[in-house]
Amino acid sequence: MTTERIECAAFLEKVMTAEEAVTFISDGDCVALGGFGPPGTPKATPRAIGRLAAEQHAKGGTFSVSLLGGASSSPDADGSLARAEAVNFRIPYMADPDLRAQINAGLVPYVDFHLSKLAPWARAGFFGKVDVAIIEAARIRRDGGIVPTCAIGTAKTWLQMAGKVIIEVNTWHSHDIEGLHDVWMGDLHGPEAPGLDLAWAGQRIGEPVLRVDPGKVVAVVRTDEPDMNVSFRVNREATTIAGHIIDFLKNEVARGRLPSQLPPLQSCVGNVANAVMLGLIDAPFDNLTGYTEIIQDGMFEMLKAGKMRAASAAALYLSKDQAVIANNEMVRWRDKIIIRQQEVSNNPAIVRKLSCLTFNSAIEADIYGNINSSRMMGSNVHNGIGGSGDFARGALISFFMTPSTAKGGAISSIVPMVAHVDHIDQDVQVFVTEQGLADLRGLSARQRAQVIIENCAHPSYRPMLKDYFARAQAALYGGGDTPVLLNEALSWHQRYLEHGTMAL
Repeated sequence: MTTERIECAAFLEKVMTAEEAVTFISDGDCVALGGFGPPGTPKATPRAIGRLAAEQHAKGGTFSVSLLGGASSSPDADGSLARAEAVNFRIPYMADPDLRAQINAGLVPYVDFHLSKLAPWARAGFFGKVDVAIIEAARIRRDGGIVPTCAIGTAKTWLQMAGKVIIEVNTWHSHDIEGLHDVWMGDLHGPEAPGLDLAWAGQRIGEPVLRVDPGKVVAVVRTDEPDMNVSFRVNREATTIAGHIIDFLKNEVARGRLPSQLPPLQSCVGNVANAVMLGLIDAPFDNLTGYTEIIQDGMFEMLKAGKMRAASAAALYLSKDQAVIANNEMVRWRDKIIIRQQEVSNNPAIVRKLSCLTFNSAIEADIYGNINSSRMMGSNVHNGIGGSGDFARGALISFFMTPSTAKGGAISSIVPMVAHVDHIDQDVQVFVTEQGLADLRGLSARQRAQVIIENCAHPSYRPMLKDYFARAQAALYGGGDTPVLLNEALSWHQRYLEHGTMAL
């Protein structure tokens, strides 16, 4: 790599290897990572931390760090550190199987909360000091401005708070990525904090670069690696769910309840949400916008097709082939894609102001519309709540989606009572499975139960749900506004744990 990517002399003189850089990190430090999921996550330095920890452990010593990130990271960070038993605390989201196993075993304390709150809570001191920040950049300009890669996450705050900073300059990313980012320089915390003022999804309100005191920077590490890519599968269930949603949106427009140019769209990561975005390419809606946390293949295809005029997000997270296309044509996307820090991309006040339509996934729902999106059988964390709550609470219409069964039909995704609640029924307006769609707006609890069971439950579980609901309504100590049989409400989960199926 030439000085073309590190133009500022104050940074160029600090170039070193990842192994040299991690000598600035001590046992017990709080380490904060830039990025949002795999996009923008530093790679070589976290791997080197893992190797350093393994070496210290082999000598009978100790070495672990508290790990803060924008959301999840990647196998280079969460995975390599977990395998080295080098994580002693993790916030606010994770998706690595090795780290997940340690968290569920009680070995690593894990704090799961709304992603929009991470930066203001950190600045307020809720998590203590940040010893070292590690961020990824595509370029360091002559004026010291740091051009991020495909995500910012909470990097702005980490650079402000950290005592030491390590920057990975990753030349895999196009030099032309500069101009994609919008770094708001305000602060949501405090009585004199300036308000966020976004009139539409494509508006820019900040700078195109991150900034840091050069005196904090202890190391600059050269890398040339793509982000870990996501793989999407087109399957029947996802396509069917997408079809139900698109039919619903068409009907809402026909009845005058939504404009033909739909409000801004938010989409979670996953096959179903991706199928919804892909399906909208052929739907009778034009001039669309996205205000989301992740731009994945479906939304990127909408931009390529001219169906969407602008998309604002916390990260650009694409499949391998699409990532290469985006990287090679980065100039084309400067006026269409805006990458923001997550306290802006996920800000519920902006979501409400823009009247977003939000599409998020569920692990399970109960008959009243409460959603579990993070815990398997109520106890084992899968990933975390992520940004779904940021978007669902402020949405004009909040959609939650899931196939009606899992594990080959052994699990019903609709149960009498969810074993863990991430989203209360008041934040869920539309629930969808491949079986059908339940419009829950304006319905009482009993009405919601009837619509969800009839429209969304799998036929093999529908009679069981109807039987439970009928008995709950008639029970001596049941009935009420939201009928529940307390001695049976979680029995479906217990039956699965004991017998491997929820079916009777």
